[in-house]
Amino acid sequence: MFAIIQAAGWPIWPLLLASVIAVALIIERLITLRKQRIVPPGLLQKVLAAHQQQGVTQALLDQLSKDSPLGQVLAAGLRNVKSSRYVMKEAIEEAGAAVAHDLERFLTTLGTLATISPLMGLFGTVVGMIEIFGSQSPTGTNPQVLAHGISVALYNTGFGLVIAIPAMIFFRHFRGTVDDCVIEMEQQAAKLVDVVHGERFDFSEGGQPARTQA
Repeated sequence: MFAIIQAAGWPIWPLLLASVIAVALIIERLITLRKQRIVPPGLLQKVLAAHQQQGVTQALLDQLSKDSPLGQVLAAGLRNVKSSRYVMKEAIEEAGAAVAHDLERFLTTLGTLATISPLMGLFGTVVGMIEIFGSQSPTGTNPQVLAHGISVALYNTGFGLVIAIPAMIFFRHFRGTVDDCVIEMEQQAAKLVDVVHGERFDFSEGGQPARTQA
């Protein structure tokens, strides 16, 4: 591995730094963006059941806020449960925007790395080509300088693509995961508003719909 780094020359070092950052971001997002952690199954049903049994309590709000991103959105709605439907939905939308921003954290950086890594590899290629042309002299070609220039050009190009391809794949995957989770949170929050402010289906009893009157 060290021999490859030596053959690639100094332009490989920014690419190595980019690869370390990309791997760290991918691992962090894989841990953070788990759907069960963001939108826990059955949380809405538990919230509706607790609301029907004991109403909105500070303990319930605190527990929801610490539970998950979906819990933060539902807690924002329950804090305004005595307000109008419009006010409650507005509070949920504001909380949802903040949660979505947190879920998208580091994705811009990962996408940037996926975009610039091939350009960084191209820069290394240009450096290698300069060395290749520099190997030409009136007395002939210096084989050692020529070989080093070719190594710099090829290794940097290849390493840039090695970084960019998986980074772009994970960036698209994480973006899709965030979009799916945000949509599901919006749907569950809308159900909460409907149950509280109208004649809607309440799914709190074992997943079986039961009508409630506002």
